[in-house]
Amino acid sequence: MKDNFLRLERWTSGIALYAACAMLTLAASLGVFQIITRFILEIPAEWTEVLIRFSLIWMVFLGIPMAFRQGAMVSVDVLYRWSPPRIRRVLDFVVCFAALGLVAVIVWWGWDYANRGKVQTMSGLESVSMFWAYLAMPVGGVLSMIGIIANLLDPQRLELETAQ
Repeated sequence: MKDNFLRLERWTSGIALYAACAMLTLAASLGVFQIITRFILEIPAEWTEVLIRFSLIWMVFLGIPMAFRQGAMVSVDVLYRWSPPRIRRVLDFVVCFAALGLVAVIVWWGWDYANRGKVQTMSGLESVSMFWAYLAMPVGGVLSMIGIIANLLDPQRLELETAQ
């Protein structure tokens, strides 16, 4: 069961990370395109700014699951280092449940916000609903929950190992 869940987590976090990288690439490419059209061709493309913002939001929410999985998101390094091993495991559970609670709120309200945004359209892209931009919160939140639980089952403290 644990191995299957960790396999699922590797798969979901990997896809999320690749998608986050694709969103960063898209944002950078659109930024260059915007510079060329605005300052060289003197014909600004208004829709690029909206898509840059949209892709950066998705990049952040798709990158968070990997940060949670690596133990780099919610961190109490000093307390963890000073605690005996038995207390460290209790600390792991406390941090896990606190993070799950926060992310659950983001998923709940993010889904509500996305549904309310169905009637809105993106300025510059009137044919696209704001639902797709707001959907980043619940999608990133659900993927983050998987990463949080996976980090509890198989802790990875990459920031602790590299910290001085």
